[in-house]
Amino acid sequence: MSRTAEIERKTKETEIYIKLNIDGAGEADVQYPIGFMSHMLNTFARHGLFDIEVRAKGDLEVDQHHLIEDTGIVLGQCFAKALGEKRGIRRNGSCAFPMDECLARAAVDFSGRPFLFFDGQLSAAPIISVLQDGTEQKFQTDVTEDFWQGFVSAAGCNLHLEVLRGRSDHHKVEALFKAAARALRTACEIDLRAQHAIPSTKGVLI
Repeated sequence: MSRTAEIERKTKETEIYIKLNIDGAGEADVQYPIGFMSHMLNTFARHGLFDIEVRAKGDLEVDQHHLIEDTGIVLGQCFAKALGEKRGIRRNGSCAFPMDECLARAAVDFSGRPFLFFDGQLSAAPIISVLQDGTEQKFQTDVTEDFWQGFVSAAGCNLHLEVLRGRSDHHKVEALFKAAARALRTACEIDLRAQHAIPSTKGVLI
């Protein structure tokens, strides 16, 4: 059974299209106007072994919040649609991911009850990149939590994300995305011992 989803969201603030294959090979085709976030989405695909295609634009003249939160929402909607009734999945997963001086931890449960715990230990300083035309682009690190809040709300999962130690905000955010991807990969895997069962004593996960 193909576990794929394709969703487009258009509002007065953003236009986002995402195509997801949960059982992919980690291939990503991302066209995103924020370089650091593009890097995170590519990283997420690679470590989760998800194939994703992303097209996005938004009102960056206002703030990065709208676009990044809505991206999380659409990605979460894709997971919810691709997993369907969640029959046969392991349901939960966790990962502690080290990245040089940084250690991040993620734990997820596709319980149907959205909840996010986020402790990124992030500073207020932006992550700065230089575009090809020589201009600077600043990534607002606080919107990392907005992305994951949008994701859990739409995916119907609870997700705990925390940085246990670290210095570099770049490493902290990236380690969180890698840990989340690995945890989600485990949670979405088919449990061969219970591949036809809903992983809940209630018989339903909504």
